[in-house]
Amino acid sequence: MTTPENITALQPNQVFVFGSNRAGRHGAGAARLAYNKFGAKWGQGDGLMGQSYGISTKDRRLGVLSIREIEIGIDRFLRFAEHNPDTQFLVTKIGYGLTGYSPTQIAA
Repeated sequence: MTTPENITALQPNQVFVFGSNRAGRHGAGAARLAYNKFGAKWGQGDGLMGQSYGISTKDRRLGVLSIREIEIGIDRFLRFAEHNPDTQFLVTKIGYGLTGYSPTQIAA
């Protein structure tokens, strides 16, 4: 299943997964949507927040994380998803756009 490009609402069993920053400043893009609509908490960058789950791609000063650091967050998310099999995770495009990584780099 592919995540829809424009998500405006979630079912009770769905979680919106977005690229975040470790400072939890959800000011733009999918992070802002997560904050405005799906329970992301200002000041929390990673993990489950309401019906959203943040994976940091930037540090506390908004500098871009290395691919390895992003990979650690993705691995943490995958373990979380594995322990929540009844939840459908809608994963947005994470790690490119504002970070400058390509989809190929993140997919690896």
